[in-house]
Amino acid sequence: MADTTVRIDGNTLRLPGGVAVRFIRTLRLPETGTHPLPPGLGEFPVRRVADYADRVPEAWRARGGVMLPVYLREAMWLSFAGTSEPAALQVGVGKVCAVSGRPWSDRPARGPQNYVVLPRQPWLDGINSGTGTVRQFVAVPLGLGATVEGQVTGEEVWGGVQLQSFPLNDRELARWREEERRRQVPPAPAPPGGYGAAMPAAFGSPAAGGYGAPAAGGYGAAMPMAAPAAPGAVPAPAAAPASAPRAAAAMGLGVGGSMRQEVYQDDRPLSDWSEQPAGRVFVHLVTPPEWRRITGGAAPPSPVDRAAYTSAGLPWFDYYDEEAEDLAPTDALQSVKPVGDWLGDDHEPWQPPTPGQTQQLKDAPGKPVEDGDW
Repeated sequence: MADTTVRIDGNTLRLPGGVAVRFIRTLRLPETGTHPLPPGLGEFPVRRVADYADRVPEAWRARGGVMLPVYLREAMWLSFAGTSEPAALQVGVGKVCAVSGRPWSDRPARGPQNYVVLPRQPWLDGINSGTGTVRQFVAVPLGLGATVEGQVTGEEVWGGVQLQSFPLNDRELARWREEERRRQVPPAPAPPGGYGAAMPAAFGSPAAGGYGAPAAGGYGAAMPMAAPAAPGAVPAPAAAPASAPRAAAAMGLGVGGSMRQEVYQDDRPLSDWSEQPAGRVFVHLVTPPEWRRITGGAAPPSPVDRAAYTSAGLPWFDYYDEEAEDLAPTDALQSVKPVGDWLGDDHEPWQPPTPGQTQQLKDAPGKPVEDGDW
């Protein structure tokens, strides 16, 4: 029987079949205009729900999975760097597919396509809501109607992020592995920087836990955040006062500004993919106060402001794959409105990057995570 165990490796979720997903903090874009890809500002810390079963709501225990802390209106993107074998990955926001806008499904589908193709899709910054563009993932509380879930379904029940991966079927996987064996071409060395790469040490002080702390890794490596514990470490239960589980402030994902990013169309027949998922996981989004109450540790500091980032001359990115075809957006996702329509205007000053700051890319095991009922 195939292993369907999802594990946390540092702050990386590893799903069976070689799928690796990291949640990356980033700058929130203005809700008007179309922008280059924003930088990575470090990984969100990820913890297993099961490690805090006595402090999380009963519904969280039932759904299992993992949790991570987000601020109101904080933006994120999903990095798939490190993914090895081909996989079809479904990404749900409140159990609405971020690619098709359709309800969550238990298998890959076409017409419209309801998954991203790995490793061709290196990241996903938002919902597929425009031709060659996406609208940025932005955290908002449930109950306002601002989430993608609320706008598409009329209800806000689930929140969070859902991931489910499908490998190639046995025949196609064996064929792919044989082709790879015959190639036997060593991977090219990673360039020193790229979208999501660590920011230079000149920007902030490592000693002070600033955003300039150097990090190992190149293309696709996110800058580490100051943290009270080693990545992936679970604070001892005594770190937080024991208290009865209570209803937590539920968070989901709405959308912010638009950016240039393609969601690639699958060029394989749908029959190449397995009909059974290799693994799945529910990702709960937690407010910083709830994170401290549950884990006993502080959430990372609020992301650095946009003007400071741009003033430091740090890069933004454009990515284009001339051999790939972009998926057309669906009506359901095109009609999703930005969170500013519910929360009001964003008054943080916007300082756009200079032309020289935008870089062109390409044409470039922990404890098992418990699944639950969702």
